[in-house]
Amino acid sequence: MKNLHIITPVKDSIDSTLETVRAVLTSQLNIPSSYTLYNDFSTPENTLRLEEAAREMGFQLVNLCDITDHPSPNYLLVLQRERKLCLEEDAALLIVESDVVVRPETLQGLWNGALSQKDTGIAAAVTVDNEGEINYPYLYAKGKANQVIDTRRHCSFCCSLLTTELLNRVDFDQLDSTKNWFDVTISHRSLESGLHNYLFTSLPVIHRPHGSRPWKQLKYKNPLLYYWRKFTKGFDKI
Repeated sequence: MKNLHIITPVKDSIDSTLETVRAVLTSQLNIPSSYTLYNDFSTPENTLRLEEAAREMGFQLVNLCDITDHPSPNYLLVLQRERKLCLEEDAALLIVESDVVVRPETLQGLWNGALSQKDTGIAAAVTVDNEGEINYPYLYAKGKANQVIDTRRHCSFCCSLLTTELLNRVDFDQLDSTKNWFDVTISHRSLESGLHNYLFTSLPVIHRPHGSRPWKQLKYKNPLLYYWRKFTKGFDKI
């Protein structure tokens, strides 16, 4: 891995997204890196806010409406595009979702951790709430602070680094285009290819689950309604 592509996919929820951006841009990184936001059909008003922020703060912005007419979510397109770019540059891909706030040391820590562990496919930061308690989707890691867990469970893309070796071994063009999210599939493909996925509980990041897609809060507030919408409307296919 020679450099790092950092990306944040976003659809609306601009205030929380800009909090994510500020944290990424003030990270303590000593490796070559780039940072790109993928705007997945936010409203015109929010797209304007992102464009203004990109000029002021210095990140790259890709408005997906300029390259596809496929309705949101377009996570697969983003992953396929970034995989191609990363392979051209021998780069790793680090996804920081728009409901996550990293610490200054997080991104460099994931890079260092990925290099220090054996046959790394994914290096993931554990997620915590505002009080520092481990939260969804890593509840299974509670009580395992300051560890590196070689996990067979899937790594969420809340804040995860995908190594160049994973990008070489797992062809994103072969992923199921009927799905919306791909962290589970790619985690499994990583393991199947002979790589290891590591969860770093020593690198906690604040996660406000589903902050960018408020309807998914129903999963906790009204699970029956959540699953009815999920299956009848075809939402949230993993």
